[in-house]
Amino acid sequence: MTKEQITRREMLRNSATAMAGALFCLADTNVLAQAPREFRYGHLLQEYFVARSREMMAKRTQARAAIKTPAQVMKLRDEVRQKLRACFGALPERTPLNARITGKIERDSYTIEKLIYESRPNYPVTTNLYVPKNKTGKLPAVLAACGHTRNGKAEPKYQEFARNLARQGYVVLMFDPPAQGERFEYADKPGEPVVQWGVHSHIVAGNQMNLLGRNFALWEAWDGIRGLDYLLSRPEVDAKRVGLTGNSGGGTQTTWLNVLDDRFTMVAPNCFATRYLNNLENEEAQDAEQIVPGMLAAGCDMADFYIAQLPRPTHFGGEQNDFFDVRGVRAVYEEVKRLYSIVGKDDAVDLYIGQETHGYNKGAREAMYKFFNRHAGLTASTTEPDVPPEKDETLQVTQTGQIAALGAKRTFDFTREDAQQLASKRSRLSGKALSDELTKTLKLPARTSPPNYRIVRDRRISPTMREYGYLIETEQHNGANVFAMLHVIPKPGPQYFFPNGKTATLYVPHLSSVEELVAGKAPTVAEGEPLLALDVRGMGEMTARLHKETTDDFFLPYGTDYFYSTLAMMWNESYCGRRVHDLLSTLDLFAANGCQQMHLVGRGIGAITAIFAGVLHPLVKQVTLHNALLSYHELTQDDRYQWPLSALPYGILQRLDLPDCLRELAANKRLSVVDPWNARMQLWPQEKLTAYLQSLSLEKLEVRWSRS
Repeated sequence: MTKEQITRREMLRNSATAMAGALFCLADTNVLAQAPREFRYGHLLQEYFVARSREMMAKRTQARAAIKTPAQVMKLRDEVRQKLRACFGALPERTPLNARITGKIERDSYTIEKLIYESRPNYPVTTNLYVPKNKTGKLPAVLAACGHTRNGKAEPKYQEFARNLARQGYVVLMFDPPAQGERFEYADKPGEPVVQWGVHSHIVAGNQMNLLGRNFALWEAWDGIRGLDYLLSRPEVDAKRVGLTGNSGGGTQTTWLNVLDDRFTMVAPNCFATRYLNNLENEEAQDAEQIVPGMLAAGCDMADFYIAQLPRPTHFGGEQNDFFDVRGVRAVYEEVKRLYSIVGKDDAVDLYIGQETHGYNKGAREAMYKFFNRHAGLTASTTEPDVPPEKDETLQVTQTGQIAALGAKRTFDFTREDAQQLASKRSRLSGKALSDELTKTLKLPARTSPPNYRIVRDRRISPTMREYGYLIETEQHNGANVFAMLHVIPKPGPQYFFPNGKTATLYVPHLSSVEELVAGKAPTVAEGEPLLALDVRGMGEMTARLHKETTDDFFLPYGTDYFYSTLAMMWNESYCGRRVHDLLSTLDLFAANGCQQMHLVGRGIGAITAIFAGVLHPLVKQVTLHNALLSYHELTQDDRYQWPLSALPYGILQRLDLPDCLRELAANKRLSVVDPWNARMQLWPQEKLTAYLQSLSLEKLEVRWSRS
């Protein structure tokens, strides 16, 4: 099986180790590589999200059951369309397409035009346009979206359905997604990406974009909308018969474009349209293009992306042995079918389930042909002749096979420029204005009382350390709770009560309290004071681990930390903010037990949590930050940044940046910074840091170095 033919899951599995080394190489951050990892309570976070999603789906199902008249159906259609479009956000401004044909391929019954159009200024989209020969009058058309394949539009199965649609009389436009085909974005040399094509590149670009309050789902969908603009500009195309189809990631684009554009007349997603609850329960992570912020919070599920355009003819395709759960595919179809029936459009929606694995397989393609032909009024044969696929280089639109040679802009270039514009307009915040904006940006829930806690059985974690643990219930939801874990190393032990000293030092780790305590990363505490460390959700012993993962690497691009970060986004929450909430709730508990002064010590990712909590909680009088990130803006200016999505609050750069918080801490609390890290999670070069701090207006920041 070639790289062009492997499925998304196989691609991710094969590349996980290489990607972890290439993109998230953390030689400076590996605190205790030889220590065994423990995930004693990580499953609790998974069950919390499952419980919430099941509750939402139950309420949704109950409300939908009450819909029984055509008027109610159409009212629902308008409501979900409005909700989903609001989740995507405003569409960009249309700019000149600057479309140009770079070559043509003549075949027996169709021509393949090599086309480039610009969906944004100097942002070229490489495209093949299949045009039928010997046809008269206006022709139906299909916009074809590609799934996750290295060669994009040249993938043999995608070629197969494009050319067979053309044989049947359709004008077909098939375009390369970003970071696929001829559009690799993270390449030192053309054709040699240093960040893996497709999924990984989408995640890198999408995570970075989130800091600006942008989403990669809309970003990629815009390429398709502009492709439709071009398709409808062709004189041979009939605007009243326009189809849309794609498989896997192309099924994603089909789903999003179906909601965002009213001009399509029929759609056929393949191997994607399953319920979100199935994806969650099956621990099926989604790429950045597949995350629509706030959609779960809006009470929406996959079926709503099709209900939003009811009664547009819709064909669902799936495979029995697909990782997109076929049970969810059937459930989506049944929900949509019921509403179509109420408005008398039973024949406008159908379902095909094949017996193969993930892919646009022959049976699925033939079912799509028949569906489109029925609704386009064609009677052409749907039999696929046995013709070998075109070679990748034959279909190339550019001379080199990569747009990098054209001097084109990348997704990153737009993010970098947008961030610079935001920075030039952003006002400095301090005091109450900063606290208010921080609370809003982190989407922090209300805290009304100190949380409950459970005492965990004590255990020895090293020859010289015995710990007592406390599971702190920071969120409760119908019996599915979220916990942070407080680790206590008493001097001397034992200790079966919550720490009640007037002063305390609390360590917030980079990855794991136990591993970093054993490795000697913990702060120095006063004589007789217990050593305290807190694992917030998703960290240390609260780390969930997807059953599909073959490595314990926290920074796996498509792994557990990313998975729950994207789930929080779809719930219109901040995973980073919820970690801050865990720390704030723990500080409330310390205050309730007599603590009057807290010294927070954070490291790496934990330093970000400590920065925000230090600004927001009055108990904190001193903050020490090891390996801290000094600015989110810096991450938008470096295409090789390393910080994970869980550390990046959505839209934070629209309102504030970390220097606002650091200035606030320096002005009102004792703040020191030790060995700060840059965007790549590497130590800042001392000779460059002074100028950088001046650029952030942090000249007075106390910085210490633990090594030369």
